[in-house]
Amino acid sequence: MARRSAVGHGRETAVVEEAPAAGLGLDPSADPWDAPKQRRGGGGGRSGGRWGGSGGRWWVWVGRAILWAVILVILVNGIRAPFERFTANESGSTETSKPGKAAQFPSSGASAFAMQFATVYLNYDQKTAAARENQMRAFIADDAEGQFGWNGVGTLQVQSVQVAGVDARDANNATVTVLARNQDKWFRLAVPVYAKDGALVISGRPALLPPPARATLPQAGVRDRDQALETELQPVLGPFFQAYANGDPAALARYADGKALSGLANAVTFVEVREVVAPKGAAGERTVTATVVWQIPGSAGGNGGALEQAYQLDMVKKGANWFVRDIRGTPGQGA
Repeated sequence: MARRSAVGHGRETAVVEEAPAAGLGLDPSADPWDAPKQRRGGGGGRSGGRWGGSGGRWWVWVGRAILWAVILVILVNGIRAPFERFTANESGSTETSKPGKAAQFPSSGASAFAMQFATVYLNYDQKTAAARENQMRAFIADDAEGQFGWNGVGTLQVQSVQVAGVDARDANNATVTVLARNQDKWFRLAVPVYAKDGALVISGRPALLPPPARATLPQAGVRDRDQALETELQPVLGPFFQAYANGDPAALARYADGKALSGLANAVTFVEVREVVAPKGAAGERTVTATVVWQIPGSAGGNGGALEQAYQLDMVKKGANWFVRDIRGTPGQGA
């Protein structure tokens, strides 16, 4: 530091010029975020050219940590997203292109094939045994015995043959269950079927099984019935079902809630609405069940007797009148 003489300047204060000392230049490692040095004489709460408060390097490191966290999140998401799309597409294509082997079995074709086979298999007469054997050849393997287990004696005739189900074990093998009726008895016939490249063959001896067991229905009836509404609807539904039996569009339109209803076109004759069951519910809408008796025309104009049937109706009240929005069969007590 050099000092000029103050002589001859009277009361003027000596001017002091300061120059940086050798080797004390700007430190290249100095943090640009640091506050500048205070001018001399500034005093205050700052010392050494730095802030004495909570600022400084601490905030710098917090900012850097947040910046790196953001960068890491972006990198992780950028890498994970295409990987997830790739694995999702791969698993989706696998499920679409490779369904279960059992699902590939031709159930519809095998059902028809097994029903035709059962019709031949369950109908035989010892007088026409040769004709039966020729018919059986269309269903069984070439090296199978021609009568396929029948000893050639006696007669059997079934009145009904229907497919009851298909149990596919893989793409080629399944058991088709056929429900058959012989006089007043029902039984099931399990028929093994083999399928390959669109071709079908009975792959083994069938087996007689008992008919399906009867299920026990849950407790019937509506527990909380609206008897006042049932009484109110009885005279309304009588004329409606009369029009429904005739199938007159104009008459049906008087009872319909906008949607056009189709009738039975005089296929039956209306007798009576025997019962109306209405559960409690909303005042203006209700789904009710009506039991209706129809007179069925017999052959050659004779009396075909009467049938009692059940219908489910969606009813809507407009003003003082009830209208039919929809009519259908009942879902049954198990629904």
